[in-house]
Amino acid sequence: MLRKISWLIRAGAYVLVGTGIFGWSSFGPVALPVTVTAFALTGLLMCAWAVLDLRGREDAGWRPSPALPYLLGAIAVLAGGASGVPDATSLVALAALAVLDAGSEASLLAGWAVAGAGALAIEIGALIAGAGTGVVLGSPLILLVALLSGRNRRAYRVQAEQAAAMLAQVEQLRAEQRQVAVLDERTRIAREIHDVLAHSLGALGIQIQAARALLTDHGDIERAAGLLGVAQRIASDGLTETRRAVHALRADTAPLDEELAKMAAEHRQRHSTDVQFTVEGDPVPLPPEQTLALVRTAQESLTNTAKHAPHQPVTLLLSYQDDDVTLTIGNPLTDSPAGPAFHTVDGGYGLTGMRERLLLLGGALAAGAESGRWAVTARVPR
Repeated sequence: MLRKISWLIRAGAYVLVGTGIFGWSSFGPVALPVTVTAFALTGLLMCAWAVLDLRGREDAGWRPSPALPYLLGAIAVLAGGASGVPDATSLVALAALAVLDAGSEASLLAGWAVAGAGALAIEIGALIAGAGTGVVLGSPLILLVALLSGRNRRAYRVQAEQAAAMLAQVEQLRAEQRQVAVLDERTRIAREIHDVLAHSLGALGIQIQAARALLTDHGDIERAAGLLGVAQRIASDGLTETRRAVHALRADTAPLDEELAKMAAEHRQRHSTDVQFTVEGDPVPLPPEQTLALVRTAQESLTNTAKHAPHQPVTLLLSYQDDDVTLTIGNPLTDSPAGPAFHTVDGGYGLTGMRERLLLLGGALAAGAESGRWAVTARVPR
């Protein structure tokens, strides 16, 4: 739309120049055909200029035609040369329009070439027609001003295009960041579901195995029913925690020391095992990601302890230090020569999953046997 308005202005300028020249001026027998010819040819060239300028401009990859500088140069030469004729000085305005567009649309060299050709034509025309000093000095100056204005317009346009390109890149980057955030969220939820199921199904399997042993080996229906009731509560709690993971309700997570104390009490009640929970240092609030990572580590470790070292005392030590928070879960090794296998329902990736979770948070995980005890130590930064 702006380009069409620009061409309406140029057409108006062409009509005004022609009206001013031929409406109130009188030419000699030589000057008249020269002026008419130059004016008519300039009009035809401007029509060709309009076609080149408007055709295909809506396309995204549009670029000015390579023939445009030559066309603008021809307009500048014709209009500039004829402006030396007495009473036709206003033709320099048409030459200035061509130089202005050359400075804006063409390269720097092409712009100067068009302006130079127009100025040279003005000087030659003025010399032939015997024009005054005003035409000889003033008309080339007009072309120079037009060229500088065109270059300034080009600079503003380039800046606008660069700003638009940067804005598009920013929007693309934001879109990519949103996509990455979605993928991270999906991964996080998948990890949550894995950890909840690994803990719940592992504990559930232990209870069912114990109930089966009571029924087949001892025929103790009452105690087996109690264990099956505990298994039912574990399954119900697992479903609840799975829903929380799906809906990402981390805001409901209690402080870390409270979560671990509750977990130690539940483990003590379910497995009739001595569990000691100790806190060193002053408890401080942790981000939800750090809190949940340590909670899941404790869940996985307690499940492994109940599975591979049943009825062995368990210790949980939560240490708040200046730079990080450390959780250590330990228990005596069983009489098995290989020690605890510590595999879970996922086929043995429990420790690997915990380690990956902590690494994403800048933490670390260590697990191994030392001095007759198996210990899992998880650390997260504060």
